[in-house]
Amino acid sequence: MFHEGSGETDIIPQLAPRPEDVVITKRRTSAFVGTERELVLRAHHVESIALTGAATSEMVAGTLYDALDRDYRATALSDACADAEADVHDFFMERIFPARGARVMAAGSWLGEL
Repeated sequence: MFHEGSGETDIIPQLAPRPEDVVITKRRTSAFVGTERELVLRAHHVESIALTGAATSEMVAGTLYDALDRDYRATALSDACADAEADVHDFFMERIFPARGARVMAAGSWLGEL
């Protein structure tokens, strides 16, 4: 499950990339490792990122820590992330991520700030 080519990782038609969009395949815990993600973000002068995804305590956390170490301002969208155990998700969102310097907020609130 969630392996490249398994179907669970396909981009849904509603979010199909446009010709000018950059598509980067994530293959490690951190979305930065082994990809051109930072090069693309820096080339576009991106300083803040919002994180979503499955496995809050692993994949989201790994990317968030890496982003903060690379001096991005990181926001975890609490209702756009999930973990197999709800209490673990809540612990990371309420205690771990803020302690590391990340913002945590609902996706609707974040969108309202754009």
